[in-house]
Parts: sequence; structure tokens; C-alpha cells
Amino acid sequence: MSSSEGMDNLNEPKDVLNAMNSGTTARLFSGVLSGCPFFSVITGDDSLKRRPMERVTLPLREMGAKIYGRKNASFLPIAISGGNLKGIRYKLPVASAQVKSALLLAGLFADGETEIEETIKSRDHTERMLKHFGVKLDISGDKIKIKGGQRFSGREVVIPGDVSSASFFIAAGTIVENSEIVIKDVGLNETRTGFIRALLEMGGEIKIEDERIINEEKVGNIIVRSAKRLKGISISKEMVPALIDEIPLLALVACFAEGETIITGAEELKKKESDRLHTTLDGLKRLGADVEPLPDGMIIRGGKKLKGGEVESYGDHRIAMTFAIGGLAIEEGVYVNDFECVSVSFPEFLEKLEALKK
Repeated sequence: MSSSEGMDNLNEPKDVLNAMNSGTTARLFSGVLSGCPFFSVITGDDSLKRRPMERVTLPLREMGAKIYGRKNASFLPIAISGGNLKGIRYKLPVASAQVKSALLLAGLFADGETEIEETIKSRDHTERMLKHFGVKLDISGDKIKIKGGQRFSGREVVIPGDVSSASFFIAAGTIVENSEIVIKDVGLNETRTGFIRALLEMGGEIKIEDERIINEEKVGNIIVRSAKRLKGISISKEMVPALIDEIPLLALVACFAEGETIITGAEELKKKESDRLHTTLDGLKRLGADVEPLPDGMIIRGGKKLKGGEVESYGDHRIAMTFAIGGLAIEEGVYVNDFECVSVSFPEFLEKLEALKK
């Protein structure tokens, strides 16, 4: 349980704010702090310092925030002198829920109206959260408008299970023989469940039970059983935002399917904790998979039996967990180097995995 005294009670931080490995924290805090009339500095770990920030600092500067940092505030750490923002109209060049959310939060502090236009719909947790607190949004088609200076009230928030974390166990239940797994109280926001929809299209056996709405968000229990037969599918650019974090996992599952799985429009994976197009393909090749790189994705030719082996995590938590799941379905097992990196997002992962094996 945590609590907040509200946006009117934010004070200048006495020290540098460390987002550690969380790009969401760095970018959303950038939006909030841009609206606050004080000085602040945001940094992160070595991995986060390599990830791009200009996609959020550019529009925040356009709103009036003064932001300084390496290579014209393209990378952390950044220093922000906030306050006196004005509303803008901004079209997102790429689908990014983090940038959209940062601008919505900054828009709460701005004079006038802020309008954001999406090219492809991205995650909408922030919009739902703002509505839950009583903020008025005008959402029409691919445009979102928010007026600054709104008064809203604090409310209790119940946080459901993370569907991205649940996806590792959904994959395990799908590709490991004689499996049945029940995952309770998982957030099922449609902008986040592309992985489940993809597995169903491939022939996965997944059911949702006890669906309900909590804090504007759909929540339910996921029941997954071993798939009898999986087939390859195509993932297009329009589908990618709803499963961007699960693409390495989908590529692994595709190795156990008949036929080709083609993934395109996923160049955003190159800008994650690692270049996930490269690191996914590298790991799959080491395990004997028939895969081919594409400029913005990959082709996985399923049906070839994978062999055990040693793979690199590249310090990327999702890559490490993906190949740990692969190890459950490969007779010889898989050894993942630098597996400790999973602690940044799911420190109990190995414990949960061991419990499933029993």
C-alpha cells in the first residue's frame, strides 16, 4: 500500500531521481516534472542511459519545459527546469504509450489544451487511470485531448497482475507437454493482450474466466493448457504495439509450431534493454532454430526440434526469462548467462518457475 498527497504537494527533490532500469518511470516522470516549478534531475542504470529520450524531451520542450542533457537531452541523465507549460498539438511519430503518457501528464499542468494524435493505437493504461481519478479526456478516433488545470480527487487503486509477466507462464503452459496453469487476477487490457490473441490464432488452448472491471481496467483469470498443434502466423506492424514486449517469447513459441511465423514492423525492439531482434535470433540460433532476420523483424520456421545449449541474456531480463521458458520444453535444458538480470522486473521468477515444475 502506498499513498500520495497529490500534485499540488510535489516538492523539489533533494537528490537525483534514479529510474534504475525503468524506461516508463524515466519518461512519465519527465512529463510530471516538466510541469513542476522547480529543478530536478533524472538518471538510470547503464542500460537505461543507452535508451533514447529525445522522443519525449522534444515535445516537452515544445510545451515550454527547459530540459538539458547529453546530446541535446537525447539520453539520461537529464535535468529539468519545469513550470509554465502551454498546451500543444502533437502527432506521435511512432506508437509509444510512454511518450503519450508523459504528454498527458504534462498536459495536466499546462495552460490550455493538449492534443495528442497516434498513428497506431498504443497502451491506454494512463487514459484509464486518469479517468478513474476524475480527469476529463476527449478521445475521438486517434486523437486525445486534455485540458490543463483540472481538479481531480485521489482514489484507491487496485493493481492487477501484469500480463507481460504472466505471458512467460502462458508460453510455458502452451509448449510444455501435459501442462495446465491457472493465473489469477491478471490485467487484460486489450492494448496489452496481443500475445494471447496471437497464441489463440496459432492454436493455443487459452481461456479467460471471471472477467470483471477494476479501476477502469479489465481483469480476469487465465487458464492455459498444452497446445495439441500450433501453426505459424504473420504478425504485422499494426499488431506489434499490443505484444511488443512479448515478441521474443512469441518467436520461441513459433519454433514449436508448424510452418513459418513472420514478424514485421518490430524495429522498436532494437531500442529496448538490448537489441531484442538480434538477441532473440542469436539465442534461437544457438538452440538450433531455423530463423532468418528481417530489417524490422524475423522469420521463424517451426517444426525443427530444438537442442539444449548455452545462450546469452545480454543483460536483458526479458531475453533471460524467454530462454528459461525454452529450457522447460527442451529435453537437454538451456543455460542462460547473466540470469541475475531478471531481478529488475521479476525477482521471484525463478521461484515461480520451480514451483510450476513441481
